[in-house]
Amino acid sequence: MEKLQPHIIELPKICDPRGNLSVVEGMRNIPFDIKRAYWIYDVPGGMYREGHAFRQQDEFIIALSGSFDVVLNDGNNEQRYHMARSYYGLYVPHMTWRMIDNFSTNSVVYVLSSTKYDPSDYIEDFNEFLTLKNG
Repeated sequence: MEKLQPHIIELPKICDPRGNLSVVEGMRNIPFDIKRAYWIYDVPGGMYREGHAFRQQDEFIIALSGSFDVVLNDGNNEQRYHMARSYYGLYVPHMTWRMIDNFSTNSVVYVLSSTKYDPSDYIEDFNEFLTLKNG
């Protein structure tokens, strides 16, 4: 199976005068089963989260509130995605370096993961990531 590239996925948006609703389902809206969810919040405006990559874990990142940028590096190219809509998510395949920055005040980053937490899956040194990625 060919590895998918990072891309934005538009989620269903059910509009209702009482408030809108969006839904995400593993293997339906996103290309993996969801094993874990976590969120990042209370990041002071203008701050950033250090980068890392995963050996096996794929992620789907949603801006539940506010906005932020996700900076991805595949070992050769870097791309910045501005996340500001709660019905869009960013698919991030494993072996992709990611950093999150440019947080607005009160932003909430919601992350769905394809694996349970495993500290040995993390690559926290960019040079190690480049070596693993590019041989």
